[in-house]
Amino acid sequence: MDLHDFFLGKSFDAYTYFGAHPLENGWVFRVYAPCCKEVYLIGDFNHWQPAKMSQIGLTGIYEIIISEGQNFDCYKYRIVQKDGKVLDRSDPYGYMSELRPHNASRLINLNHYVFHDTSYQHQPKPLNIYELHLGSWLRNKEGQWLNYRDLVEPLISYVKEMGYTHIEIMPLQEHPSDDSWGYQVSNFYAITSRYGNVYDFMYLVDRLHQENIGVILDVVVVHFAVNDFALFKFDGTALYEFDHHDIGYSEWGSYNFNYYRKEVCSFMQSSIAFLIETYHLDGVRMDAINNLIYWQGDRSRGINEGAIDFIQTMNKGLHEKYHDVLLIAEDSSNYLNVTHHKGLDFDYKWDLGWMNDTLKWFSLHPEQRVQNFNLLTFSMHYFYNEKYLLVLSHDEVVHGKKTILDKMYGDYAEKFRQVKMLYLYMMSHPGGKLNFMGNEIGHFREWDEKRSQDWELLNYQTHQQLQRFCRDLNKVYQYYTCLYQDDLDYHSFSWILKDYPDGVFGIVRENHHEMICLLFNFSLETRVYRYCNDAVAKTILNTNDTIYGGEIEFLNQKNYANHDIIVLEKSSALMLNIQKEGGKYEEDHPIFFKTW
Repeated sequence: MDLHDFFLGKSFDAYTYFGAHPLENGWVFRVYAPCCKEVYLIGDFNHWQPAKMSQIGLTGIYEIIISEGQNFDCYKYRIVQKDGKVLDRSDPYGYMSELRPHNASRLINLNHYVFHDTSYQHQPKPLNIYELHLGSWLRNKEGQWLNYRDLVEPLISYVKEMGYTHIEIMPLQEHPSDDSWGYQVSNFYAITSRYGNVYDFMYLVDRLHQENIGVILDVVVVHFAVNDFALFKFDGTALYEFDHHDIGYSEWGSYNFNYYRKEVCSFMQSSIAFLIETYHLDGVRMDAINNLIYWQGDRSRGINEGAIDFIQTMNKGLHEKYHDVLLIAEDSSNYLNVTHHKGLDFDYKWDLGWMNDTLKWFSLHPEQRVQNFNLLTFSMHYFYNEKYLLVLSHDEVVHGKKTILDKMYGDYAEKFRQVKMLYLYMMSHPGGKLNFMGNEIGHFREWDEKRSQDWELLNYQTHQQLQRFCRDLNKVYQYYTCLYQDDLDYHSFSWILKDYPDGVFGIVRENHHEMICLLFNFSLETRVYRYCNDAVAKTILNTNDTIYGGEIEFLNQKNYANHDIIVLEKSSALMLNIQKEGGKYEEDHPIFFKTW
């Protein structure tokens, strides 16, 4: 690491200098605490008896070399503040921590694990992400967490069978409270010890990559936990945070990073680089970017220029270092150019507008949908402004919001019909895709981080059929390139029957060699249309198929030739492959017209 770059906010490798590093005969420790009086090292290796560290010049960096120390030994820094107060701190750059409620850092030699994923290619296409919380996706029979290694086989088997291209894991940076879901971080370089050690997590990622499954990690860059063993007033002063409560204390009861301090910029962007480099991540999803763009996330308080500069510098540097790694923003603002090089330079932005409008639409009675049709179509008015991910995330299935299935209009059976149309609509809409665990099996219970998913639902046929539909839909999405390849080309998407006079609308997705047509009947009545095109239309999926809990057997679903009748049952949708070699859809030649 270049110290000059560190103090200028340009360092992406601060972790190679700070923290604890193995030597041939011992360990070297370095910590940045510029405003303290003294710093001591305490740990298992010296029986927790303070060993004084020496300041390197006037840098505020303290260093010590010891000849003792073994992998997994615990240690802390004893900070003596200028007012004489003494606090024992975990290492801001520590690679591993004790399991909560304990909080010491642990020595770890990262070179002890060798990856075997050299043949893996980043970013398999398309981008279809399965979001999960490791502590509640699957637990053992006693209801306890599984180790990272224990999760390998069931997770690989499930994700491959279901046809997802990536998993996105909710935050694993070390955090003191399970209830925070990982969003109240105390140690930004340490992977949580809840599910095992560093090598166990490396093994999990390695094995996923060997099965061609990408790994995205949810990370926190806005704020940090208030605990006094971590970053808060680390050297007795506001070293990482603002010194003013009205801009320093966040809405989540945590402290905001002060990115006007360049050492803080180097700390955070190096932590992201460390996670990508060390664990071979395919992407990071950065939480609550709106709260970096605007002071306290409040647009009326203006743009936080220091945080904007940090984001731009960080993303530019990460793209230069890791060309294929995805940088994804969870941003609820309408700030421009979040996914453009001249803006914030993210690769994707969560489309929270699409999510809110779409879920509201699907909760409405079919008769109310006529006057609210814009909820379903509005997203395409702004879609080409950014590169979007369509998301049905963990945030939508907690806090009394109901689960995705339970949000749907209707009684028990109707909800299943509606949610299949929702997922089909989501897959046909341009943009990457993300769905949270449990959505694919029809969870009725809101997500609880303290419990495993209700896998026993799959003992019931209706839930099995929904899972089968989601699996088949995912695999169709991967197979037909026109559903994802040219998302940013406005020629690849068009509406048909979009006036919605009788509860039916359609979508066409196409590229130079494929055309997919989708028909949705959102009404509670059967609708009949005539197919008008010289090209043969082949049935791909029907939400009303018996294998998905419907009434139509797939073997009886005919292909459609010119002037054939298509029957759309109530609350059902149909996906057709238009065989373009026999004809071509033209803008002025509607594919369908209503017969009665």
